[in-house]
Amino acid sequence: MNYLLDVNVMVAWGWADHTHHSRVDRWITGMAESTASLFHTTSIIELGFVRVSALRSNGEVSIKKAVDVLRRQRARLGDHLMLLPDDLSSCRDFPAWCKNPKHTTDAHLLALAEKHGLQLATLDTGIPGAFVIP
Repeated sequence: MNYLLDVNVMVAWGWADHTHHSRVDRWITGMAESTASLFHTTSIIELGFVRVSALRSNGEVSIKKAVDVLRRQRARLGDHLMLLPDDLSSCRDFPAWCKNPKHTTDAHLLALAEKHGLQLATLDTGIPGAFVIP
């Protein structure tokens, strides 16, 4: 299976102090080692990782540090990670479950994953049709 990694997955995997770090690290490591799975990211996801990483630390993580961690994540996955071009318009109808602004990116990423035959891998149980990392 091929997965589009959500922002929350990247943040949890990137920071050892995150509540779900071990869960995500175990899953990503296992999938990368045991199967021919490919992971995908997008510019939106990577920008979200940098933004959330800096915000969650109350300024203790600089943008440069967040970018360095992102580079290490990309290097760790090597050939198992691909950058997916975002070829969906943001000016479209959103699904019925997308009722507030904080769900718009989730809905966009889910539609992007579906368009490219990927599963959106997330920690968010509120995204219908997404794969929730066990």
